[in-house]
Amino acid sequence: MAGLKNRALVWVLVLIVGSIAISDKSVSGVGDTLQVTLPLTGLTCAIATGQGVRYTGRYIAVTVMMQSSKHGLGETEINARPNGGYHGMPSGHTTAAAFGAAGMAQHCLAGNPPAQVMAGMAAGLVGGSRIEVGAHDVWQVMAGAILGWVGQVAAFVAFDAWFRRVWFGAGRGLARGFRALRNGLSRLG
Repeated sequence: MAGLKNRALVWVLVLIVGSIAISDKSVSGVGDTLQVTLPLTGLTCAIATGQGVRYTGRYIAVTVMMQSSKHGLGETEINARPNGGYHGMPSGHTTAAAFGAAGMAQHCLAGNPPAQVMAGMAAGLVGGSRIEVGAHDVWQVMAGAILGWVGQVAAFVAFDAWFRRVWFGAGRGLARGFRALRNGLSRLG
């Protein structure tokens, strides 16, 4: 068991160092690379443990919530980016990274606190990169981290069941998939 934990920690370190090595060496480049690498690795872990559909559904839901917030807040002070413009609340890079890191921690790194900490630190690096380049302020980054983490770890049992029905219903035919979506939405509402 200790050997498995050590291998998981090594693989997380390889993932992080490898992502940094292949990225543009700027702070922004590292953040850009990890904000893609972490959710994809989280998806791989979820698939390996039979949770790929759940992970995908939650990722879609978190992305919709994040984009809805960015566009719904419009030109308000909370949505203003430090370097100019709007659509800053919450940080999308940080949301994706936190979601992926939490997924890795839940699925592949369960029971391995050092590896879980490393995944969390990688997500923190993404958030820090967004502050450093002036794309977001600390509150926008914190909101992204919370949204990504909650979207992955909270017990959304009804949503997960609904999305699973939609996912597999769509695989049996488009018409049957749309019916499952309609039924799932009416149950949630």
